[in-house]
Amino acid sequence: MLSAMRHCLLGLFVLCLAPGAQAADAPLLAYGARIAGDDARTRVVIDFDKKPVFFVHYVANPARVIVDLPETSFGLKPEDLAARGLFSEIRYGAMGAGSSRVVLTAKKPVAITVADVKADEEGRGFRLVLDAERVTEERFSRLIEEQKWTGTVTATKTDRVVEPPAAGEFVIAVDAGHGGIDTGAIGTDTKMEEKSVTLAFAGELVETLNKETGVKAFLTREKDEFLSLPERVQIARQHGANLFISVHADTLKQHDIRGATVYTISDKASDHLAANLAERENLSDEIAGMTLTSEPAEVADILIDLTRRETQAFSVNLARSVVSSFEGQINLINNPHRYAGFRVLQAPDVPSILLELGFLSNKQDEKLLVDPVWRKKVAGLLAGAVRAYRGGSVANGG
Repeated sequence: MLSAMRHCLLGLFVLCLAPGAQAADAPLLAYGARIAGDDARTRVVIDFDKKPVFFVHYVANPARVIVDLPETSFGLKPEDLAARGLFSEIRYGAMGAGSSRVVLTAKKPVAITVADVKADEEGRGFRLVLDAERVTEERFSRLIEEQKWTGTVTATKTDRVVEPPAAGEFVIAVDAGHGGIDTGAIGTDTKMEEKSVTLAFAGELVETLNKETGVKAFLTREKDEFLSLPERVQIARQHGANLFISVHADTLKQHDIRGATVYTISDKASDHLAANLAERENLSDEIAGMTLTSEPAEVADILIDLTRRETQAFSVNLARSVVSSFEGQINLINNPHRYAGFRVLQAPDVPSILLELGFLSNKQDEKLLVDPVWRKKVAGLLAGAVRAYRGGSVANGG
């Protein structure tokens, strides 16, 4: 039933990120930055080794200034662009397709009054200078309406060519959470970024899974790059995935909470912790400055219905298999199978789980998350869980 559904739906609901401009030259290097100002006016200066071509645009809810750049290596210290003045948060990083981005989240509506590149007086490169000032809601709305930028996620067909899986091959998409401009959580002691923790574990898991007979596992991202949540789903479906496993390592305000958790999708969250986590994870696209368009209501209704009737049952079986494999082997949170409305688990025809390996906010978990020996052990347990799930799903026609 599920396989037939996959063929039926594959062309119905495909979301993809509009490709960015390709950088023909070597990446820019942002080697320095500074910010100064107050709640009325703020100046941001970023130093580059070469002259940057850049585009400035605005996004609402919350008010953000987006600076799009060619592919850029950011050799900045965290304090170089620590938010101050008009801005409450500043993020920067890769966006994929040879592009990078700086996202300045404002406390109140702002406008960029100066956006200029100047040669360094000592001949060391170029400075990008951005002057921002506080404006009214009305003026900010006009800025958004009048800009020509249309960087949105839209419903469209993909032009990405993917070889179909071999007959009888069991395909598993392993999704390393976060990436690029979206760093995810930060470790309490090690200051390790979640995007690096998830990519290291995802690579270990793919290597382990590919040792299983008849299994083909692959990474949704193989490097430090940003993928939108719909794009992650799209990649899994393009490859004809039989399973989708999204890997995360979040932080909590309660530092004593530790252990792995397995999440499946549901309209209603199992508890407040699951609801809060889903809300934070679903903000990944917003953090990167993405604006989203809603899919047609009739398609969304079909997808939700199919998820409930078919795929969700398989996802729950996979989650139970993982929990069973982990029990007595690694630390689990209380009630380790939970559920909430995670957008990254929305594939209508691919059983999907989100695995929280542990919490970077807990010192004991943090030590394990950066330990290669522990990662190898957990990857082996997951492979065993997938093996058990696979046997059961085949027997039930999945």
